[in-house]
Amino acid sequence: MLTHEDNERITRIGPGTPMGELFRLFWIPFYLSCDLIADGQPKRIKLLNEDLVAFRDSENRVGLIANGCPHRGALLMFGRNEECGLRCVYHGWKFDVNGQIADMPAEPPTSRLKERIRAKSYPCRERNGVVWAYLGPDTVEPPPLPNLEWNLVPPENVVVTLRVQECNWLQALEGEIDSAHAPILHGRIDAKGAINEWMATRDLKPMFQCVRQEFGVSIGARRRLGNDLLYWRVNQFLLPFYSLVPPQSKFPELSGHAWVPMDDEHTLCLMFSYHPTQKLPERMRSVFLDGHNGRESGHPSRQAYVPKSQTTPYADFWTRFNPDSGFLHDYESQKTTWFSGLPGLWVQDAACQAGLQPIYDRTQENLCTTDAGIVMTRRFLLDAAADYEQRRITPPGVDDPDVMMVRAVSLTLPEGTEWLEAGRDVMRARLGADFGYQP
Repeated sequence: MLTHEDNERITRIGPGTPMGELFRLFWIPFYLSCDLIADGQPKRIKLLNEDLVAFRDSENRVGLIANGCPHRGALLMFGRNEECGLRCVYHGWKFDVNGQIADMPAEPPTSRLKERIRAKSYPCRERNGVVWAYLGPDTVEPPPLPNLEWNLVPPENVVVTLRVQECNWLQALEGEIDSAHAPILHGRIDAKGAINEWMATRDLKPMFQCVRQEFGVSIGARRRLGNDLLYWRVNQFLLPFYSLVPPQSKFPELSGHAWVPMDDEHTLCLMFSYHPTQKLPERMRSVFLDGHNGRESGHPSRQAYVPKSQTTPYADFWTRFNPDSGFLHDYESQKTTWFSGLPGLWVQDAACQAGLQPIYDRTQENLCTTDAGIVMTRRFLLDAAADYEQRRITPPGVDDPDVMMVRAVSLTLPEGTEWLEAGRDVMRARLGADFGYQP
């Protein structure tokens, strides 16, 4: 368990908090390029507890600026996105993507206000359909974008989706680096479906070995297959908030999340699924985007979204599966078919990650042997925040983009084979290279 003090340090991510300042060292993926239209409606954004507005200007540049107009605090999300700027509807002040004032129609021509007032803004970059923001100090040059493989492969090889989840970012992250839950929570009781054929279901008592890495933590879960064979699934945690999930033999794609903190109690879940060398089959892409037989996959389906008012941060990415709806739990299906009674993979995870509270009181936990990866990841995060807060030591992944070129792996090895050594090469991502083994 964590002390109350450590729980506060690791979950709070607003300006000035230890974890928030650590996260601001990194570029943050926060939107999909296709959903920001040139001269289109601005989008209200919440990142690291800051209220922001994203827009694409007439020249296709993306801006991310404070939602409150620096004149008298009117909401810029109501602004007119026109002629290379966002114009406040209150008094017409107009801001470019850098927060500079381009026009003040109610001010006299001799006014010098344009020279000394600006809206808070953050630099944005786009790569392969994803918009990134750097919320670090404007006194330093932003580092390079991280070389994360899912954002470097060809567009036809990857699916990326967004959704909002009503819990703290750490609860969401910990759900995905926890390999013990998968064959149980996602299982069926009618002996049907691909999950019941998954090798992980043969041994529900995995043994864990966890290793600190320069990028984060490798979490190896060992299961016995019989005949002196061991099945190793190695999930990866990458600073600041990424999780990588290994492939399965029937589903040979890599996947994971960026668990981006909106505020202390809401998380933007950016999910990616990709193949390193092949186009994703259309059938797989369809399941990700439309679900399967009325159930959700690991991605939110298009039918899952329940758009909110545009005054709500990430208004287009809230879903009908939430604590207020009970995640649409179906007790009848739980009695006959699905172990959890919850309608799909990501919904099953979200229902458990949300838990009793948006920020769970971890002094009430009773951790066990299968929580070894969670314990090490928490300590890694706390140490990284302390290193930066006390000694201004930045994690290697901030300045060296290739630190993030990592893959999660699933390996079948003879007993006695060291998984870390056997997996060393295949855990490094190389653009254009296949898995290097048979998942």
